Amino acid sequence: MGIDLPLLWAIIILFGVFMYVVLDGFDLGIGILFPFFPDKTDRDVMMNTVAPVWDGNETWLVLGGAGLLAAFPLAYSVILDAFMLPLIFMLLGLVFRGVAFEFRFKASERRRHWWDKGFIAGSICAAFFQGVTLGGFIDGVHVVERTYSGGALEWLKPFSVFTGIGLVIAYALLGCTWLIFKTDGKLQENMIRVARPLLLTVLAVIGLISLWTPLSHPEIADRWFAVPNLFYFMPVPVLVLLATWATWRQLGQQPHAGPFLLTLCLVFLGYSGLGISVWPYIIPPDITIWDAAAPPQSQGFALVGALLIIPLILMYTAWSYYVFRGKVRPGDGYH
Repeated sequence: MGIDLPLLWAIIILFGVFMYVVLDGFDLGIGILFPFFPDKTDRDVMMNTVAPVWDGNETWLVLGGAGLLAAFPLAYSVILDAFMLPLIFMLLGLVFRGVAFEFRFKASERRRHWWDKGFIAGSICAAFFQGVTLGGFIDGVHVVERTYSGGALEWLKPFSVFTGIGLVIAYALLGCTWLIFKTDGKLQENMIRVARPLLLTVLAVIGLISLWTPLSHPEIADRWFAVPNLFYFMPVPVLVLLATWATWRQLGQQPHAGPFLLTLCLVFLGYSGLGISVWPYIIPPDITIWDAAAPPQSQGFALVGALLIIPLILMYTAWSYYVFRGKVRPGDGYH
């Protein structure tokens, strides 16, 4: 039996995107939380928790995009055409965030607030338009003769705007629990207080999306409640509630890494639920991963490079987080 290359590439791309959401999610979440912590010392500590590792997180975004181009060129062309504006806005947000990150520590006291504002705006913009793109993708893309046939603003719908807002809140919770893990003292106590309402809001967002998605997309409802998908999906809501309860309990017990790891579980559960909703369509609602696949020779050639580079990325990512493990306190710095 031959290797199902489209399936293997779909798993690689899904893994790369999930790693990006996890690793860059708490990074963006810190920028989203910045407006609520105006003290310079707090902001310095918040940024220094990710200063040694933040610029490696985008590696996974590049891997996902490059993998999509190599393995599913039809999907790459259609998705980029359909979501050109939100993706441009997302990239601009990432650029502003990155520039502000580097220059904030070099700016004078009088001008630092401008870079703080750039960091906040870039983080919110990148997170929001990632969520908008996700919502527009779930809504479906109009394709005629293997070409995008919709308008430039086809993605701008209530559902996609809501998913954009929801992702901003989810990233804020990731950033908050990351800071609970990486800080102590007064800043950690403040983060614990902020985490509770964020956790409840994320649970509400997950619940609303879980209702909105099948009600507005009958084909997704059919997919959810068809066998065997029903058995795959049934544990997800129960596990979401259990993870939320466990996180809330951890927040009241001198938390360390627990809330962050449990929030990662929540993110994974949400990600898996959305995956079940669209699988196996790489361009919903009609084009599957096999319909959009590149020739087997192209996929096989690219797979050799992917199988070499992914372990290297995992190793240097794990090593960087290991080297910079431990709490970050006022006065510590990496710039």
